[in-house]
Formats: sequence, structure tokens, C-alpha cells
Amino acid sequence: MKPKKSLGQNFLTNQKAVLEIINAGEIKKGENILEIGPGKGALTEKLLETGGKVLAIEKDRELIWFLNEKFAKEIEKGDLIVKEGDILEIDPKNLFKNQEYKIIANIPYYITGAIIEKFLSTDTKPLKMVLLIQKEVAERMVARDKKESILSLATKFYGIPKLVYRVSAGSFFPKPKVDSAVISININNTKVDKKEEELYLNIVKKSFAHKRKMMLGNLKNEIKTVNWENIFEKLKINPKIRGEDLTKEDFLKITKEILNK
Repeated sequence: MKPKKSLGQNFLTNQKAVLEIINAGEIKKGENILEIGPGKGALTEKLLETGGKVLAIEKDRELIWFLNEKFAKEIEKGDLIVKEGDILEIDPKNLFKNQEYKIIANIPYYITGAIIEKFLSTDTKPLKMVLLIQKEVAERMVARDKKESILSLATKFYGIPKLVYRVSAGSFFPKPKVDSAVISININNTKVDKKEEELYLNIVKKSFAHKRKMMLGNLKNEIKTVNWENIFEKLKINPKIRGEDLTKEDFLKITKEILNK
């Protein structure tokens, strides 16, 4: 089975990394697990050993045939379902019929952002996501350098991201050009206020519209219906501050202040 570059396939060969992903998943027997892009099944095999019920979504038809052969017994027992499809085109509501689930997967780099956004913003969110992604993206998501970004602030609105384990490029076949990392996101199970969600994400995005500009200047240029000087003064926010230096809680205060007016 040759990895397909067009599908961003890099098969994980490091068993230590596989075990770190499994441990981070904290899987209970009978728990629903969504695996995106199972590849040749290195992670799938260990997921099944935990007693979880695995739904593996794979886009590559050749790999589906391979997985059906490799895990024929597990499929027959009902512990594994291998389904052909593009995860970005599947409605999360149709995956587990409103049952609780976790996402545990080694996902292609090129759709990392799209997958995270899709499953954090859906009404049927997973309890937890454990993903093997590009190390730089993982570090940005947890704001490792104490500087926030659109990605970290958006993720933190829905849950708590944690960098679990760094994985070298040599842990894959073929070897990618960059290192990877295991990231876990424990997702809030409280119901999200849609108006708050939409406004919070918009303020975050507009605050980073021009990286060299201060946050206040960005917001004044991008959202002209709000008196931003008054908001900053009332909440005692430095008018010269940049978006990367404010926390999720700061952005929530700004959001709530606007909604309460």
C-alpha cells in the first residue's frame, strides 16, 4: 500500500506515539470513537484493544479494502465500522445518532483546521478530541509562547487544549518535512449561546486582521458599529494592546459587554 500524496497520507509507524494517543483518549469500554483517516490501521488496532466501538472514516478505496481484510473479525463482531467518505462532507449529526463520542485520529495536515472547526462548531460535539497534527499548529493552539492566536482563542472558546506528546518526523512513512504533536481538547458540554459564539469569534478574527496594528485599530476599522474606545475604557483594557496579549476571558468580557448594551 503506497501512501498517496494527494490525500496527505503519512502512515504512523511509532508505537510509542500510538500509545500516547490511546492514553490521552482515556477510552472506556463501549465508548464511541470516531477515527478519521485510519490509514493502514496502526491506531485502529490499539483503539479496538481498549474496548471502544470504532467508526473509521476513510477516503481511500484501496485502504478500505485493506482494512476490511485486516479487521474482518472486529467488523463481524460489530466493534468496528469502516466507512468510505470525506469527513468534511459528512454531517456530524449522522455519525452516532446523538450518542456521545470521542475523536481520536492521526489526521492529514492539510485539513487540520477544517476538521477542528467543523467538530467544535457543530451542535453534536465530541466529548474529547485527541489528534496527531503538525507540531507548529499544536503549539500555536495552546499558545505555548504565551501569545494567543485566532486558532488558540477559537479552540479555547469550546474547550481546553493540551499538548500531550511531540512526535518526530521519522515516526511516519513517508517522512514528512516537519515534526508532529499529539494534542488533546477536552470539550465543554455546556450549551453554547449562538449569539455569543458568533460575536466572540468575529471579534477574535477582526482583532488579528492586521498583525502589525494594535487590536483597537483593527476593531475600529473592521467593526464600525461599536464604540471601541468606550468598551476598552470601561473594561480597563490598554488601548495599545495587541490581540495576542489578551486571554479568552478578556475576549469574553468584551463580547458580553457588547451583547448587554
